[in-house]
Amino acid sequence: MMTQTGRRTFIKKTVLAMAATFAFASSSVYALGDPEKEDLKFGFIKLTDMAPLAIAYEKGYFEDEGLYVQLEAQANWKVLLDRVIDGQLDGAHMLAGQPIAATIGYGTKANVITPISMDLNGNAITVSNKTWEEMKPHVAMKDGKPEHPISAAALKPVVEAYKDAGKPFKMGMVFPVSTHNYELRYWLAAGGLKPGYYAPHKGDTAGTLDADVLLSVTPPPQMPSTMEAGTIEGYCVGEPWNQQAVFKGIGVPVISDNSIQKNNPEKVFGLREDFYKEYPNTTIRIVKAMIRAAKWLDEENNKNRPEAVKILSQSNYVGADYKVIANSMTGTFEYEKGDKRSEPDFNVFFRYNATYPYYSDAVWYMTQMRRWGQISDYKPDSWYQDMAKKVYRPDIYKKAVEALIEDGVMEKSEFKEVFATDGYRGVQDDFMDGIPYDGRKPNAYIDSLKIGLKGKDTL
Repeated sequence: MMTQTGRRTFIKKTVLAMAATFAFASSSVYALGDPEKEDLKFGFIKLTDMAPLAIAYEKGYFEDEGLYVQLEAQANWKVLLDRVIDGQLDGAHMLAGQPIAATIGYGTKANVITPISMDLNGNAITVSNKTWEEMKPHVAMKDGKPEHPISAAALKPVVEAYKDAGKPFKMGMVFPVSTHNYELRYWLAAGGLKPGYYAPHKGDTAGTLDADVLLSVTPPPQMPSTMEAGTIEGYCVGEPWNQQAVFKGIGVPVISDNSIQKNNPEKVFGLREDFYKEYPNTTIRIVKAMIRAAKWLDEENNKNRPEAVKILSQSNYVGADYKVIANSMTGTFEYEKGDKRSEPDFNVFFRYNATYPYYSDAVWYMTQMRRWGQISDYKPDSWYQDMAKKVYRPDIYKKAVEALIEDGVMEKSEFKEVFATDGYRGVQDDFMDGIPYDGRKPNAYIDSLKIGLKGKDTL
């Protein structure tokens, strides 16, 4: 009788031998070797955008690469990052800002890289019913429904009323270097509200200096209950925790992040730089499996999303009700109760080059870190470029793509822009305030933003 270990070895050797034979027959330019490490443990937070990991596991894409993966939910983003850094996890679903912050030394210092972006969009800003009723008179209406996107200018009179009454206006976000923090700050600032500054050189990491709105960290699954308890008046979070507020009747999403910046980068897969150096073939094979999962999630106008939702609703993944997850994952999004709108790009995993780790995306996160004081002092443009290239690794990504093409699993035509780009997007002018962003000119961009640190400003 074949043991489980023996069976696994047999399957792995068979799969890899077949791949090698096919590669030889097709005159492979890039020959990928066996994985140096087969047994892997990856961490994730219970959010729908962990889907590429779940699908790569459930569809056998990891096993196709000779990898035997264990997926493990983590308590919060700090625990997740710490466990990657100390080696308890081989890699993880991460906030895009986490590998950058670790590498530049904001928080725990460690060299963490990302060879693949996991998704675009996926977040929203939700306010309590009470706050929504106070905002509503300042929101433009059409045919009895609010016109979207809703600006934070509609929130400004509410915040001013709190100030006049001597009360702080509080909102939640998931982590100091999360997309959610920067998106919420961007939205507030675009509407004329100051979200506060960090001053780490003075030991101040609260991020509330000179703030009109006080932002604090709340773990994603706890967002609805924290708002319901009145501790915060709103929050920015990923799904399904905005739709959960709608289903529970305790809050109203006012804007999706796709309306703050069209097709903005969200989560990444992060791992230690030394993991890649020690296990390069393993790392490339991980990326291959995740690219296949991303394609499966988006292919043929999201036809597989209902099946994906069923998988994600399991308690070992996201563990929310099917209906709650399906509301955004299947191309719709509900704002005010009963106001369900078509949002086919609320979650994007593969189209629009969603999996490619662009340097300009990394630079944008650093511009926001500088804008709000997490980077305490002026840095030249070259510093931003160098850091982006240290953390974001399209070179690894391209090796995975080449291997997938050689395997015959995917077509080169699916990656046209990947082979044409130098790692930077063009000038992006799709932010809600219309301010253009050029990843090659970070300081000029920082200086163009009305609220925030500029030039050689320090706190």
